[in-house]
Amino acid sequence: MPADLARTVLEACARHPDRVALLDGLGRPVRFSALRSRVLAVAAGLRTRGLEPGDRVLFAVPPSPTSLALALGVVTAGGVLAFADPRAGEAVLTARAALLAPRWAIAASPVHALAGRPWRRLGDVTHVRVGPWLPGVPRTSVSWRGVSCQRRGVADTERPYSSVDHEAYGDHDAPALIIPTSGTTAAPRLVVHSRAGLGAGLAAFAARVPFGPGDVVHTDQLMIGLPALAGGATWSLPALGARASRLGRVLRRRGATHTFCVPADVETVVRGGLPPGLRGVLLGAAPVLPGPLRRLRAAAPDAELLAIYGMTELAPACLATAEEKIAHTDGGAEGDLLGTPLPGVDVRVVDDELRFRAPHQAVGYYGTGDESGVADTQRLRRRAADIASGDLGRVLDDGRVVLTGRRKDMIIRGDRNIYPGLYEAAVTDLPGVREALLVGVPTPAGDEHVVLAVAGTAPSAATVRRLFGVDAPDEVVVLDELPRGGRSRKPDRAALRDRLTRR
Repeated sequence: MPADLARTVLEACARHPDRVALLDGLGRPVRFSALRSRVLAVAAGLRTRGLEPGDRVLFAVPPSPTSLALALGVVTAGGVLAFADPRAGEAVLTARAALLAPRWAIAASPVHALAGRPWRRLGDVTHVRVGPWLPGVPRTSVSWRGVSCQRRGVADTERPYSSVDHEAYGDHDAPALIIPTSGTTAAPRLVVHSRAGLGAGLAAFAARVPFGPGDVVHTDQLMIGLPALAGGATWSLPALGARASRLGRVLRRRGATHTFCVPADVETVVRGGLPPGLRGVLLGAAPVLPGPLRRLRAAAPDAELLAIYGMTELAPACLATAEEKIAHTDGGAEGDLLGTPLPGVDVRVVDDELRFRAPHQAVGYYGTGDESGVADTQRLRRRAADIASGDLGRVLDDGRVVLTGRRKDMIIRGDRNIYPGLYEAAVTDLPGVREALLVGVPTPAGDEHVVLAVAGTAPSAATVRRLFGVDAPDEVVVLDELPRGGRSRKPDRAALRDRLTRR
């Protein structure tokens, strides 16, 4: 039987009932038996309240044992989980909610106050809140505990094992997860994954990074934490708002064996110190350059340092060790070594662009002008037969992949992908703004300094915060005219980036 996200995790819970599955933000343990019981209780409760396979569930709950149980419960019940970042700008949230037309919305109580109108405007939606009722939360909302078919006071281990419980409702090839990626404010692009594809991704990652009982993996990354659980390891969750400077102390206190770090945080993490027993550090979400790797190697000499390359449509795709990447650069070779493709990942180059195909790739995109949406899985699968990465590169004779440039406009800052098309139209609509471009200027750490360039009048700081949310630019510059190029004299993003880099 093919791998399946929900079943893979639930079977791991059944194999290791007495081991610690999770450490929450405060370091409190949750056992595998408790996690399994909560997931199944949520799934049963949602179906009792009317959730049908294929129902889209807008989801905005910060990482925690509760959010994991709810997310896995939705998938097990046959729902389609659609992540929504409440920190995004109002225009983006409104557009995505309108496109998805969810039947359910599960959100932490503060989200309604933080995200504002987009959540309150959702029509004909069953609202599930996590936390107490607060002003702004719909009065018709129900507590997640009220949804869960788990009685208070009943021990988690009292739920008997049944393999039937681990079979999620609906077709395991049907959509299960929707994650936002590039697009415009009017028509955001949303990537669709199936339970089977996500399960295959866990298996591919585990084949290269085999977590097991006794390992403690500290990360907020879903596609690292879930493989840890599948292997019987403990997933340690950072506290909300955790600072990179304190990572070493948290790892030491939790007894962590592995952790995840974005390249932009390496300097801060190294200054804060790392525990001597650390066995592995995973880096990703942005280009991983040799400089930060050298500094991290000096701070954690016994740890395996692995750079992960992937994209929303296919994560992960390739892995490279620190030694491989440093040797590639020191040898004078061109480009950034992305490493060896994971098992099952096929890479080819078309017009200098890297294209990927793998069992764990997305089945397609939602909201591409087809009213049948995610219901037509076969059509989605045909559309996603080959994943165009938007990255330029080549494949070496030994099968390893090298990145030589980027074709797409995406900006990478910290652990966030920022897509200019989501915001530029909204900025241009502001009074006094004739044109706007959002670009990323590379920094020595491999991060990007985000600059909004406008021709006309600069928007106020409050307006920028409202439109961009957490993706707000680091700097706003006003120019008489934006650089132009080509026969059509369109604003030239590359020329603007070059001009700002040479300042």
